This record gives sequence, structure tokens and C-alpha cells, in this order.
Amino acid sequence: MKHSFPVAVLFLGLSLFACSKKEAVSDIPLSLKAVELKTQEVPISKDFVGQVYGRADIPIRARVDGFLEGIHFNEGLEVKKGQLLYTIDDSPLREGLSREESRLSEARINLVNAENELSRISPLAEINAISKRDLDAAIARRDAAQEGVRAAEANVNLARINQGYARILAPISGIIGKSGAKVGEYVGRAPNTVILNTISQIDSVLVEFFLTERDYISFAREIMADESKRVSQTDYALELYLADGQVFPHRGKLTFVDRNVDPSTGAILIQSIFPNPEKLIRPGQFAKVRAVVNLIPDALLVPQRAVFELQGFYNVYVVDQEGTVSQRSIQIMETYGDQFVVESGLAKGEIVLLEGLMAVRSGQKVNVEMVQTN
Repeated sequence: MKHSFPVAVLFLGLSLFACSKKEAVSDIPLSLKAVELKTQEVPISKDFVGQVYGRADIPIRARVDGFLEGIHFNEGLEVKKGQLLYTIDDSPLREGLSREESRLSEARINLVNAENELSRISPLAEINAISKRDLDAAIARRDAAQEGVRAAEANVNLARINQGYARILAPISGIIGKSGAKVGEYVGRAPNTVILNTISQIDSVLVEFFLTERDYISFAREIMADESKRVSQTDYALELYLADGQVFPHRGKLTFVDRNVDPSTGAILIQSIFPNPEKLIRPGQFAKVRAVVNLIPDALLVPQRAVFELQGFYNVYVVDQEGTVSQRSIQIMETYGDQFVVESGLAKGEIVLLEGLMAVRSGQKVNVEMVQTN
């Protein structure tokens, strides 16, 4: 019992020493990285789902009906303009041509007879050996025979054209697809009125996507409000993201904006064109188009890692000139890369913390190490 007092004093001294040491440690300000807020011109991009079409997608149809007699190309490969693609049995067409040629010969014979008759009657009409009425009738028969020859010649030309349609040639150069009919099938009329094939030019491809009415208005106002704010198509170049997530190496540009907004969807059709020299992209693909829909001239940017969410609100820690931390609620407008575009709550030149967001509190003193962010 006589040692209890010194032991109590010893424990009391140790406790006071620990407390004083803890207070000394807590008084040392934290050293944290921070960034000074700056403004810059920021293009606001959005992603849209687009569908790919060939620069020209030409369907191949039979212009005359008959049995398909031959296929003269390799499916899925390139064909040249004027190359023979299909042949259709032209036996009925040849018969039709022969019939029209016979009618032409008959019309020419009738013309010769009518001219001979007019030659005999004309001298007689000059000496009043026949009536004027007979002369007029002979002239009318000659004129009718001439018109008959012209009509027969037109029918022969039409029959030849139809016979030529039995040989289906490539209207353009490009990639041809899978044939819609096989040799021996009846094509050009029921029961087989299918499109025989499609040829696509894919050295460049068209990508169509839809822009919401709100985005369109924002985009249109930006480039139409002031001539000095108009930007080139290069500045508003489009990016294409393929199905594997890779960025297509060639950028595209807008070529067409539809005349109206679809009232059922509230969207407007946009058409763009992308160079495709390697012919990697094929018609029918779906791809993500990244397009600039707005341009903010003096956007205030804050790194996303400096922002934390609390009860549904975005917040940052601002450090004043004395190194005192204060929590600030902010409004976010858009996302730009790994940064946020600030709508309100911050100003250019203010310093915000990049780290230690869970370790600091308002009113605390910190030492900041300024860093640069992209």
C-alpha cells in the first residue's frame, strides 16, 4: 500500500505526456496536392448510335422476267462497272424481237406500195384524170405507211433493249453481296420479285445517326448566332468507335441534316461521311459516333478526383490564401475527359484539393503542393 501513490503519479505523468504529444502531432498541417482552377475553350461531345451505309448502295433488279441462266461473279468480292453479273434466258425475248422485225418488214413493204401508188396517181391528178379526192387518199395512205414504219422501228428497238436486259451488268464498281436468286429460278416477276443483289461503294461510308431536338438547337445556335464563332468541319470532326471499342483511325464530317424533326421521336436525322480506304467498315454495321454538339468558350474545369458527392450534391474542398480548408457545394454542367465543367460554385484562380478528401474538414489548416492537370 505504501507504493500506490508513486505508481499513480507515474501513470498520471505518462498520460499527460501522451496527450501533449498527440496534440503536438495534430497541430502539424497536412501536406496535400492541390490545383488552381483555370478556364479554357471546351467542345462538348456526345455519343450517338449510328448505322453504316455504303457511299452508294445500288440494288440489282431484273428488268425483264425469265429463268436465271447464269451468275458470272464471285459473291462478296469487287466487281467493275459494266461487268456481266447475271444472264436471263432470252428465248422469249429473241422471239419477240423476230416478231417485231417481221412487222417492220411488213410496214416497209406497205410504205413502198403506198409510195408507188402515189407516184402513179400524181401525174393523173395533174391532168385532172382522177379526182382530187383520190389524190388526197393516196397521200394519206403514204403518210400512214411512213408512220407505220416509224412505229415498227420503235417496237424493234424496244424489243432489242428488252433482250439486252437479259444481260444484267454492274451499274457501278464496288463490293457485291450474296445473290438473292440461284440459277434456274424464275426472276423479275411473281413468284420471285426479289432484289438479285446489291453493290456498295465503300471507299467512303455514310454513317447516319439521330440528334435530339435539344442537342440540335444547341448546336445550331452555337454556329449560327455569330459568324465569328463558326468553325470548320475539321474542328467539328466526328469520331467513330467500332464494335470492339477501338477508335476508327479516320475522322468524318457532317454531310446532311434532314429537313425536319421526326415528331414521333423528337430527333433529327444526321448523315456523316468517313473515309474508308482500308475498306474495314461494311454497310449494315452499327457504330458509336462521337460528335461535338456545343462549344463553351471559357469553361471552368475541375478534376473529377477533386469532387466528392454528399447527399446527392457535388462538393469540393477549397483552400484560401492562409491555407484554411472550406467545403464548397458546386453545380456540374458537363463532363470533359477526366474533368467536370463547373456551372456554379467555383471561380477561376481558386485552389481545390486533389487528395486527402476523407482526411480533412472545414476550418483545418493544410499545406498545399500545387500540381498541373491536363
